[in-house]
Amino acid sequence: MGIEQAPTAKGKQAAKGLKQAAAKDERKTEAETGRPLKKGAARFEERSKSSDGKSAGAKQKI
Repeated sequence: MGIEQAPTAKGKQAAKGLKQAAAKDERKTEAETGRPLKKGAARFEERSKSSDGKSAGAKQKI
């Protein structure tokens, strides 16, 4: 849920905190690996392959 979509002020605050925490974690990971994380579909594919070496498409065909 996005910050704008939260129905209450408390929900908006929680969404904002989650977004900030995710950005902080992403910056930390990028600093540790020495390269920027992939975005969008490329990131999905990278995460899928990292678990077992197979792409998402190959997993669905099984």
